[in-house]
Amino acid sequence: MEETYKDRTSFVKGAKDIAKEVKRQAVKKVNKAVDKAQDGYTQRSYNRFQDEEDDDDYYVQGGNYGVEANDDEGSSEATEGHDEEDEIYEGEYQGIPSMGQDKDGMVALGQPVRDEYKDRHELETERKADEEELAQQYELIIQECGHGRFQWALFFVLGMALMADGVEVFVVGFVLPSAETDMCIPNSGSGWLGDIVYLGMMVGAFFWGGLADKVGRRQSLLICMSVNGFFAFLSSFVQGYGFFLFCRLCSGFGIGGAVPTVFSYFSEVLAREKRGEHLSWLCMFWMIGGIYASAMAWAIIPHYGWSFSMGSAYQFHSWRVFVIVCALPCVSSVVALTFMPESPRFLLEVGKHDEAWMILKQIHDTNMRARGQPEKVFTVNRIKTPKQIDELIEIESDTGTWYRRCFVRIRTELYGIWLTFMRCFNYPVKDNTIKLTAVWFTLSFGYYGLSVWFPDVIKHLQSDEYASRVKHFRNEEVSHFVFNFTLENQIHSNGEYINDRFIMMKFKSVTFEDSLFKNCVFEDITSLNTYFRNCTFVNTTFYNTDLEQYKFVDSELINCTFFHIRTGCQISFDDDYSAYWIYFVNFLGTLAVLPGNIVSALLMDRIGRLTMLGGSMVLSGISCFFLCFGTSESMMIGMLCLYNGLTISAWNSLDVITVELYPTDRRATGFGFLNALCKAAAVLGNLIFGSLVGITKAIPILLASTVLVCGGLVGLRLPDTRTQVLM
Repeated sequence: MEETYKDRTSFVKGAKDIAKEVKRQAVKKVNKAVDKAQDGYTQRSYNRFQDEEDDDDYYVQGGNYGVEANDDEGSSEATEGHDEEDEIYEGEYQGIPSMGQDKDGMVALGQPVRDEYKDRHELETERKADEEELAQQYELIIQECGHGRFQWALFFVLGMALMADGVEVFVVGFVLPSAETDMCIPNSGSGWLGDIVYLGMMVGAFFWGGLADKVGRRQSLLICMSVNGFFAFLSSFVQGYGFFLFCRLCSGFGIGGAVPTVFSYFSEVLAREKRGEHLSWLCMFWMIGGIYASAMAWAIIPHYGWSFSMGSAYQFHSWRVFVIVCALPCVSSVVALTFMPESPRFLLEVGKHDEAWMILKQIHDTNMRARGQPEKVFTVNRIKTPKQIDELIEIESDTGTWYRRCFVRIRTELYGIWLTFMRCFNYPVKDNTIKLTAVWFTLSFGYYGLSVWFPDVIKHLQSDEYASRVKHFRNEEVSHFVFNFTLENQIHSNGEYINDRFIMMKFKSVTFEDSLFKNCVFEDITSLNTYFRNCTFVNTTFYNTDLEQYKFVDSELINCTFFHIRTGCQISFDDDYSAYWIYFVNFLGTLAVLPGNIVSALLMDRIGRLTMLGGSMVLSGISCFFLCFGTSESMMIGMLCLYNGLTISAWNSLDVITVELYPTDRRATGFGFLNALCKAAAVLGNLIFGSLVGITKAIPILLASTVLVCGGLVGLRLPDTRTQVLM
């Protein structure tokens, strides 16, 4: 009995082995048939294949391949002893689908629908589900990595880039008077420098923000900061005003990408409970950039002795030294960025799982070593990556020229940026984008409109006071006298100067009207805002002076001689304390931001982003309103400091909300668009404030106060993101 049982067991085992071998041979035959079909047969011949060895037929049935063995070749052997262990496993090759079947039947048995057979809506739905799963998993991974040395290192590196942005904004106001005077820019051309820089920053914010969602945060930031540093350095050496404007335009274009890329970059390595606070601390570097620019302007620009010249054609004054010094934060950030990795969240978004895992492991190991726990292991093995939707890009690689291929590539990238931007107005972020647009515009209009042109308000008050102290001299008759001292803030009318010598003198804001100069000598003269109106010069010699023709308004020169006339505009800050005063005022206004930065960082995660945004904007509007009652410089400065301190909390909370409301695939693009809108509002504010500052200060201040309050009320309607993970 036992022998019969053993024989039966051996028989069953042998049958199973035979069945498995038949199955293996059948799969081999199918593979051979597939190879043969791909090599020689047309689409119609796919319905039937003839095996050369066994003459077995393989038929396509509903998109699946079945094996039909001949009756005389052991069909019973192929099925005898078949059990569950021999079931075809999921994912095993099942054959070639029929080309003529419908889409639902174009997959093998047991396999999911392939991506190429799905429409775009299905792919986007799957990608959205993957992104939601990734958002939750990534938050847990960042919490496991901890907050430590890596985040602080990146904090200072990105802080230098943000500092460069703050410097660029303040450089405009500080350099504007000196550059326009040095390059002899008339009043009609004044203000172009400020507008051209903001125009470059506006275009740059949109472009670099969109590019950061395409090529990566680190790569985009490296390129844009390099562009800024190169053209900022170059602008300090150019002489022509047109070329100088071009360099500052390109410099602004480069620095425009700093803010959207920096905040997107840093937010993606922060855990939820740390994000609001540390993004607010990062905002402090913008304030440090303003303090740095104010301090350098105060220390460098008024020192005329820091300049040198090469003849009359090349002048290198102190304000150019200031421009070089202000490029140092940008250069430092570029160097430091080369040692930092790409954002792992961006890499996961574009499907680069292995690179993202390595960077996350680097973050984990760096922080654990700093904590004294180097033995702690990074436990994450697999991270969810969203389904990648391929975009077809047609490039003429064979027949097209290299510049044609470059043009197509650039056009494709720009079109991709535009498509990403348009997705910012799709559900569910459309309403948030519209509300953020209103808040960004109103806050920018009010802040930049007052801050950038505030030096002109101080100058206007000083000019009024200076004009009130002007001295008038009428009907003077001076002969055989040597003038060798400085004349300042004077008006001489109906005077006669006979045989007088004006030697080594400085004329500052001096006007001669209806006067006669006969047999006089002007030697080694430096003048500033000095004019001769309706005067007569007879037998007068001018030697080594800067008295050019435009300073003689409706004047008559009879038998006069000019030797070694200095061309160009002459800058001199000697005994000019107004320059020191303006820079000092900006320094105080920027320093007043420090308390607001500290308060916003400490309370951002406690009272919420919306409360801080709305409350800060409303309070800023109220403080701005009281600027109307400022009648003295000290009162205006005090109100400016209060205004800046309140406004910075709104800026910090708005930056945090903007980062958290946009998903990763369009975060930098949305931020870049809003930052571009910010610069457009700044230009509009400059134009309005600049046209009214000399007439009345009430209208622009009331306008700024109104828009700030309205923007704050709109900001309260935004969703609260304090407890959300990054989408």
